[in-house]
Amino acid sequence: MATTQAVKQSYLSHVETGNQIMNNRAGEQGKIPTRSGRFIKKEGYWYYSTREGVDIGPFDSKNDAEVGAIEFIDFICASEPAVLATLRQYRAA
Repeated sequence: MATTQAVKQSYLSHVETGNQIMNNRAGEQGKIPTRSGRFIKKEGYWYYSTREGVDIGPFDSKNDAEVGAIEFIDFICASEPAVLATLRQYRAA
């Protein structure tokens, strides 16, 4: 798994470019894959989507969702592999 710093840098690049990363991430080579936005607004509330396909929220503002995403990344980087396996069981349909 990538280091916490590398994951955070990837995430911050994502935010700074308006949800579109236009460069290869650390360790990636070749053509840049299509990436979608991490943040979505539904019925007046903000959510963020994880790489595992889970939408997490609701948050009152996009800023709150961004903070939540950073905290989630910290949690995942510090977690045992079994935690990630459990999270994958709750993928968004």
